[in-house]
Amino acid sequence: MMDADLHSWVASANDPASDFPLQNLPFGRFRQHGEWRIGVAIGDQVLDLHAAGLINHSDMQRLMAQPPDARRSLRQALVDGLTLGSPQQVQFQAALHAQTDVELGLPCEIGDYTDFYTSIHHATTIGKQLRPDNPLLPNYKWVPIGYHGRASSIVPSGTAFHRPHGQTKAPDQAAPTLGPSRKLDYELELGLVIGRPNPLGQPIRMENAEEHVFGVALFNDWSARDMQAWEYQPLGPFLAKNFASTLSPWVVTLEALQPFREPWQRADTDIQALNYLQAHTNSTHGAINIELEVWLQTAQMQATGYAGDRLSQSNYRDAYWTVAQLVAHHTVNGCNLRAGDLFGTGTLSGPAPEQGGSLMELSAGGKRPISLSNGETRTYLEDGDTVILRAYCEREGFRRIGFGECRGTVLPPVER
Repeated sequence: MMDADLHSWVASANDPASDFPLQNLPFGRFRQHGEWRIGVAIGDQVLDLHAAGLINHSDMQRLMAQPPDARRSLRQALVDGLTLGSPQQVQFQAALHAQTDVELGLPCEIGDYTDFYTSIHHATTIGKQLRPDNPLLPNYKWVPIGYHGRASSIVPSGTAFHRPHGQTKAPDQAAPTLGPSRKLDYELELGLVIGRPNPLGQPIRMENAEEHVFGVALFNDWSARDMQAWEYQPLGPFLAKNFASTLSPWVVTLEALQPFREPWQRADTDIQALNYLQAHTNSTHGAINIELEVWLQTAQMQATGYAGDRLSQSNYRDAYWTVAQLVAHHTVNGCNLRAGDLFGTGTLSGPAPEQGGSLMELSAGGKRPISLSNGETRTYLEDGDTVILRAYCEREGFRRIGFGECRGTVLPPVER
């Protein structure tokens, strides 16, 4: 674990409020005029790894697929070159760009995308709205539930999208109608970016599962709740989910998250996972203490220069399934993962009602409007609303690190 007192010659990285100190060094892609290049965030700057002489290519998939030892060696070379007093300062300084001067995109080319359902608090709250007498289906505590989503509509942070059209049907309607969603929602998630692949037919064991994960980003899986309610039976989400999902530009590596690991255990009275989903390493440090926040900036707030209201706060350590368990379960049938595959954690809600990771939870399915600081109210998202996800890790004796932000704005529906 890196010394909390280690400082960088990049002055902005030493600001206690910075998400990107020397102890973080998340990876992403950027460009100014030409092709995408691989960069690492340090303070308010981005370091071009090719220009710094650390790699000889601009292929993020290739970088992520490296064995863990090679990735750790690259991280150490970054630390050595960015530390205050480094003899490589002049060389690295020439490869720096202000983040405000470059375009940040998706951190990699997304391959396949699987969305999980790891928060038991979210699953229970939503289940109570849909099935009051049976909120949590019996397989939930045995199986890390997931579905295969659409990778083509995953967009980088800052991208605006149009309110989707689709079929909806109210209980008192004889037939469904086609129109724009009136119950548009966000979902506070983390995105797990796969690095090292596994061959088809070879499951990944729990003990080795995290070796296949390159890192963690912020993820907003926008959801049209009215469309979802009509279409999800019997095969699950479809058009209510595939119109847009937003991914943050920076992937925080598991090495940077090491100081914030915690034991993962279930109560003795709870169902215990099957053997293939258990490992000593998972029990001792399978959970990750990541504080998560959702902020909302309405169009009125933006017009007055107000940054927005925080709607909720939760923590990833409350998830019912861990990173390793998602990887082990996804591949237990022989499924092959590839570099650039993305796992969504599912909505990460906390145990308290005010810790809901979606408006469907916070507004009780639209029955309890949320009052905002400027006098506006919301049950679901309106056109012009901007949702911002943020996350950070803190622990006494260690440097605070952050994830940047994941931002998206709702545009009016396209006229048909």
